[in-house]
Amino acid sequence: MIDWNAIPAEQREAWVLGATAAMGLAYGVLAQGSRLCFLRAVQAAFARTQHAPLRLFAVAMAAALIGSQWLSVAADVDLRQSLYAQSRVSWVMVALGGVLFGYGMALANACGARSLVLLGSGNLRSLVTLLCLAVGASATLTGVLAPLRIRLTEATPTPLAATTLPDWLAGLVAMPDAAARWGSVALLVAGLLGWAFTRRDKAAAPDTTAAKASSSSSSHWRTLLPGVLIGLLVPLGWWITGRLGADDFEPVPLASITFVAPVAQALQYLQLSTGVALGHGAVLCAGVLVGAWASALLRRDFQWQGFTSAAQTGRSMAGGVLMGVGGVLALGCSIGQGLTGFSTLALSTYPALAGIVAGTWLAGRTTTHQGQ
Repeated sequence: MIDWNAIPAEQREAWVLGATAAMGLAYGVLAQGSRLCFLRAVQAAFARTQHAPLRLFAVAMAAALIGSQWLSVAADVDLRQSLYAQSRVSWVMVALGGVLFGYGMALANACGARSLVLLGSGNLRSLVTLLCLAVGASATLTGVLAPLRIRLTEATPTPLAATTLPDWLAGLVAMPDAAARWGSVALLVAGLLGWAFTRRDKAAAPDTTAAKASSSSSSHWRTLLPGVLIGLLVPLGWWITGRLGADDFEPVPLASITFVAPVAQALQYLQLSTGVALGHGAVLCAGVLVGAWASALLRRDFQWQGFTSAAQTGRSMAGGVLMGVGGVLALGCSIGQGLTGFSTLALSTYPALAGIVAGTWLAGRTTTHQGQ
């Protein structure tokens, strides 16, 4: 067995970046093949006729949650050290950021993660979206919008006695930490999987025989398996940064799969590579792009696509900027909060996800446009 703690710092960094690239590659392949898309899942659920996209995402959430919480205990990775579990957070700004992200996602017709996958499949519209997302995120993180973001966040703080759902439950009903953790996991997973395996699309005819039920169940699992695998990439990301990247002197920030700050970091590295170190986020984006490209070629899905109108260009640009700004305020994107943040059981995840869904709904009520 490899003693990760004995690896020298310079080799450890190479291991972390290599493992991150492999994780991104796997995500790109799986997301391209399964068409995983939070926007599509929410829009289909709003239509009340198709639930398959949301079932896939629900299974991914359950797998990410179980795997991450098991890893936290088995490998001593403290998920409370992640970005999502903050003791002082502005829920107003997190929810507002979610709304902006959801609205922008609907305008661009793809989130940041989906845009990377689409770009790998030949969709040049996604390149414009990603560039604008990077600009919006950079401006909000460290640029001209950063002072305003800091002032608004400091003006609307929400001090929390607990940063995660188990901590809140343990303090509320005085239960042991382990019971609060696994009780929370059990309730959330039961709800997600129960919904995923009982919800049926209206277009599907009901099964009338046991043989059909068995066949349907088998097909169900094959359809949802990519969601399980994508979900399990989240704890892999925690392990890469929390264990493989653990160093008392130069630790790698605890992170997993997310696509707002990483897209901005990737663009920054492309521009300033001689003065900026290659980091986790840029490598993750590169891995996803290559994985999606390889999958599209193998599946014969690769096809060059461009804009068909100036209005479509404007929507992609505006959507990208809104996702960049909103994703920073919400502490993550539809994947960063929907899978990664959710896996930590952090309380900040719930207003962010609610905001993203609300923003998507609002865009659906106020805009009409062609698909990505």
